[in-house]
Amino acid sequence: MKEETMTFKVINDEGKEIDCEVLFTFESDETNKNYIVYTDNTVDEDGNTKVYASIYNPDQDETKLLPIETDKEWKIIETILDELQKEAAKKGEE
Repeated sequence: MKEETMTFKVINDEGKEIDCEVLFTFESDETNKNYIVYTDNTVDEDGNTKVYASIYNPDQDETKLLPIETDKEWKIIETILDELQKEAAKKGEE
């Protein structure tokens, strides 16, 4: 079964269009906000894929990505990313 990849385009600070791939979306019961976690598939100097997260409203026709501004929100996202990495590592060992 092939998973469908969701992609979207963003305009960076220099006005350049960048293709991004959605890794996952979720709604937090703690904050009552929806989050999107995505990548532009670039890597940092350590060889890690760069991952970004934003707040979004899934009910809007034109999605606007809003910045995450609190440490609490970042902690929620980091916890989910850590869990996904652990699951992926387990699957890789099987």
